[in-house]
Amino acid sequence: HVQLVESGGESVQAGGSLRLSCAVSGYIYSEYCMAWFRQAPGKGREAVARMSTDAYATTYANSVKGRFTASRDNAKNTLDLQMNNLKPEDTAMYYCAADLSRKWHCSPLQSDYDFWGQGTQVTVS
Repeated sequence: HVQLVESGGESVQAGGSLRLSCAVSGYIYSEYCMAWFRQAPGKGREAVARMSTDAYATTYANSVKGRFTASRDNAKNTLDLQMNNLKPEDTAMYYCAADLSRKWHCSPLQSDYDFWGQGTQVTVS
């Protein structure tokens, strides 16, 4: 049974920082692509950061480059997203997701991810 559980979302002022975490269980976490997505009200789900199996290849959305840093700890089965210099437009529900069909060239498409967490809300004002 694959399970992803996000935490760390909260309300913060513009310019502040947050660190989101995703705890993963139920499969060999270290062998597959992982990603952070976000969805703002009335908008589609956007891939914020996606990481290859060894995190060597991490790709960020242009809107967060230089502000967000994704990391994964394969020993602890966790995925983190450090978010700095937050802006009101970063307000969204943030999800972690797993693609059990890829190790490399991780997809930016929501439809390619097999498992999702329940999401954690980030509000920037």
